[in-house]
Amino acid sequence: MISMAETKLCLRGAWTALVTPFKGGEVDERALREAVDFQVAGGINGLVPCGSTGESSTLTYEEHIRVIQITVDAARKRVPVLAGAGANSTAEALHLCLASKDVGADGVLVVAPYYNRPSQKGLCVHYEALLDAVDLPLVLYNIPGRTGINVEPDTVAVLSRHPRFVGIKEAAGNCDQVSRLFDLCGTDFQVLSGDDSLTLPFMSVGAVGVISVLSNVLPKETSLMVHAMLEGRPAAALELHRRLFPLMRALFVETNPVPVKAALGLLGRCDPYVRPPLAALEDANLAKLRAALKACGVGG
Repeated sequence: MISMAETKLCLRGAWTALVTPFKGGEVDERALREAVDFQVAGGINGLVPCGSTGESSTLTYEEHIRVIQITVDAARKRVPVLAGAGANSTAEALHLCLASKDVGADGVLVVAPYYNRPSQKGLCVHYEALLDAVDLPLVLYNIPGRTGINVEPDTVAVLSRHPRFVGIKEAAGNCDQVSRLFDLCGTDFQVLSGDDSLTLPFMSVGAVGVISVLSNVLPKETSLMVHAMLEGRPAAALELHRRLFPLMRALFVETNPVPVKAALGLLGRCDPYVRPPLAALEDANLAKLRAALKACGVGG
């Protein structure tokens, strides 16, 4: 039954798409807890475990829920936790959403169903089933490059009428699409950039922040950049963007999260291991990553 009261979750600010650390091929719970503390100390506004960056596609169901549970426990209510709970099966996504609620997540981030390539009507059916059944705020994750389908602004507008639908992580790379979202959903609609390098362009047309890969490495700087924009200091935000841009690019020199795991490995924060079919960063790209880290004043 749908609650009559609207479910609110403020998305303003910089959220971290957390990596899932592994040790010996298994989830490294200690490193994950340390990562959460590092993020909170760096001023990040929220945590997003088990997304693309968290290698959700190669986690077992039990690992997926355990990673969310550890993140919630380690966060200790200092920042909200938006749990990655998407799947290409509506039934599986529902199980993940319900389990996320059971372990204390503050909301769920649900990627568009991948591989199936549903119609826009099918997308509505998928999300409405989750919205009706799960008493948590839901954020839609639109990333056509991974899913093979774009969630069109008209579809988002339909879903935005639901009281539990609170916003979108937009990773289609299209600033016009973000503007269209506000045209259809209203200027108070919450949009987060899904690409670090597009955070400022998206915020310039109304987005309220980012779900960031970069902030795994530099939470303080990412947060300062986003809040400079939110506080009406675009020149300061642009200065930070320009300084961080080489690293933003280097973190996507290969498929995410391979480069960011490599960066964290170089900094001694976690093992750089990624699960197959992902593989370790190529040597030439590792050199590029080292140079970008050095340019940002990180590492030796």
